[in-house]
Amino acid sequence: MEKKEKYELLLKQIAALIEGETNEVGVLANVSSALHHTFEQFFWTGFYMLADDGTLKLGPFQGTTACFTIPVGRGVCGTSFAERRTLVVPDVEEFPGHIACSSLSRSEIVVPIYNGKGEAIGVLDIDSKDLNAFDDTDAKYLEEAMQILSKEIY
Repeated sequence: MEKKEKYELLLKQIAALIEGETNEVGVLANVSSALHHTFEQFFWTGFYMLADDGTLKLGPFQGTTACFTIPVGRGVCGTSFAERRTLVVPDVEEFPGHIACSSLSRSEIVVPIYNGKGEAIGVLDIDSKDLNAFDDTDAKYLEEAMQILSKEIY
């Protein structure tokens, strides 16, 4: 199955999986699991959510251990959140200020999450052990997945 087909099926699965759910942690945990187990090149898949202190705090994830706190505006996650845009990073070593939570991570994609008022409230972060693992197709479908999540839970 091609990547586009996998994503189209996955979006339907995510919508059905979280429909009517109000448990934010449970929804984020199941969405990270669904994403992580659909694509074998996903080394780490999870969420960082805006905390009361103005930093991004580790949320539900799949993969190895991770950083607990990321300052807004720092690293790929903090930059994506601050700039309110999806970032596709082909080589994390070339990203200024990259925060290395794992030395195995080589490329990354980060997608902001918004609430019903259009305010950024967190990010989806996915890492790969491979260089150039993510592209515009990933960005398009992961943004759609976060829209589905936002409409259901936020």
